Amino acid sequence: MLRNTVVETDTDKPQEPELLEVVSTTTDGITVVTAAGEIDHSSAGRLVQALDPGGLGKRPRVVVDMERVTFIDSSGINVLLAAHRDLTAAGGWLRLANASTYVLRTLQIVGIDTLVPCCGSLGEALTA
Repeated sequence: MLRNTVVETDTDKPQEPELLEVVSTTTDGITVVTAAGEIDHSSAGRLVQALDPGGLGKRPRVVVDMERVTFIDSSGINVLLAAHRDLTAAGGWLRLANASTYVLRTLQIVGIDTLVPCCGSLGEALTA
């Protein structure tokens, strides 16, 4: 008697999106927002909160470390654009650091790199 056996592997299961983790620290008066995971419509709120200029003091200077960001969609793009606008209006600035090749390419396609400096390292972003 022959039986059909189905072996379920990890690749057979739908991929769960990575939850976005956001941690804020301060280095030399500059807020460093470290993001890890996917920035999409369901997680963008966490980044919005971290980039709110109201809680960042006068002339807020912010670097978003994107080294561990694995995906960004239009929601994430809009968060970065709004943060740039709001931080600039408050007399501060926004810089992005460490974006992976894939994420950086997405930022370049939509033109964010022409508005917001995209630095290759955190150190570069802090001193630019």
